Amino acid sequence: MLFSSLIFVFVFLPIVLIGHQLLKGTKRNYFLLIASLTFYAWGEPKFVIVMASSIVMNYCFGLLLGIHDNPKNRKLLLVLAIIGNMSILFIFKYLNFAISNIDRIFADLIPQTHIVLPIGVSFFTFQAMSYVIDVYRGHAHVQKNPCFLGLYISLFPQLIAGPIVRYTEIEKNIYERHVSLDDFGEGARRFMIGFSKKILIANNLALITDWAFGSVADGTISTVGAWLGAICYAMQIYFDFGGYSDMAIGLGRMLGFHFSENFIYPYSKASMKGFWTENHVSLCNWFRDYIYFPLGGSKCSTIKTIRNMLVVWGITGIWHGASWTFLIWGLVYFVILVAEKYLHMPERFKTKIGRILYRCFILLMLVLLNGVLFRNIGFAPTMEYIGSMFMLTGCPMATPRLFYFVHSYGIIVVVGLIYATSFFRAAKNWIVKDKSDQFLNLFTTVSTVVYGILFLVSISYIVMGSYNPFIYFNF
Repeated sequence: MLFSSLIFVFVFLPIVLIGHQLLKGTKRNYFLLIASLTFYAWGEPKFVIVMASSIVMNYCFGLLLGIHDNPKNRKLLLVLAIIGNMSILFIFKYLNFAISNIDRIFADLIPQTHIVLPIGVSFFTFQAMSYVIDVYRGHAHVQKNPCFLGLYISLFPQLIAGPIVRYTEIEKNIYERHVSLDDFGEGARRFMIGFSKKILIANNLALITDWAFGSVADGTISTVGAWLGAICYAMQIYFDFGGYSDMAIGLGRMLGFHFSENFIYPYSKASMKGFWTENHVSLCNWFRDYIYFPLGGSKCSTIKTIRNMLVVWGITGIWHGASWTFLIWGLVYFVILVAEKYLHMPERFKTKIGRILYRCFILLMLVLLNGVLFRNIGFAPTMEYIGSMFMLTGCPMATPRLFYFVHSYGIIVVVGLIYATSFFRAAKNWIVKDKSDQFLNLFTTVSTVVYGILFLVSISYIVMGSYNPFIYFNF
């Protein structure tokens, strides 16, 4: 079920909110567990078996870790838990990829399984693993109620595409939560913002990117069109996933759960490190705490630190998709981040022009990495697309079709470019700075009305059957 669907907005969500408000105490948890499993089963009921298997397995490992005090036994249990979780991820996400590569070498040695990727498997698997690891480390209490652990793993607001929530973040909310009117209002506002980002910006940008990348196959690509498509796809990813995270955080708030921020204007940062500090924060923190730090982090020799970064970014790339393209995507980020760390970029630039040029370089790399490579259209088409951007393929500078898209969606592109920076946040802070409570109340009321109008416009888009994909459902 999609957040941006009429059945979710007008049927599922009202039933959940009303039921959650009417019930009290831990009865809410059982109700939310049933609702979350229903949400997940809506499209493909068979995948609930995968989800249930993950819940049962990690519940058992958590209990066993709570029983055993022997360090060797606990370590063995942790290893088995990680193997079990990674087996689920490998079978459903990477097995077909592994078989296809073996078949290239040994001429169709193994038949393809054609296993379908369960939606959100990467996210709920990482959440489940973090619970077991935190229990092993003594950072989290053992959850003895399987339904409560099931609620943590399957909670529908963040189930499909994050943010990746730690058990320790919401453990108290599972046992006791109170939804005040202010909390509910803030959650609803946040949901409307994310909903509008997704429908009004990401979905319209998707039309441009589909045309631009499709023009490679039909031979109608142009230089300006290639640049427009790459920039729009980088923004589409941001507003698609950022909008989903906003909706997830808002829904959680309306139900009494407080999730951490996942996107904090990453494109406004002047370095690649800054970008990843505020982009997909929950995933970056997961890799930092459960892979990078255990390997030694940066508190070891230079060679080992580089090795640790290589491992993290190699895994980051392949986590995003079972493809060599995504591995290359992650490794390019690794090279840039290592260069920044050891060449002290951009701090080494003492002049303003130097810092501006470096920021332009970072933006260029983000367009190439997130706007082209992340699209994963295959090696040869990707090289042709990049070649077209730099006038290396003999393609025209522009085509009549390009002018149609610029005329039809130019305003959306401009709004997206501005919104992707921290301009609106800075403008809001400037407007409300040192103002009276009366003015702040008026500003809040007006902004809420604006969000409500945008939400209604977004609903009208859905009613009219507008294009409505979710990029991160693939991961």
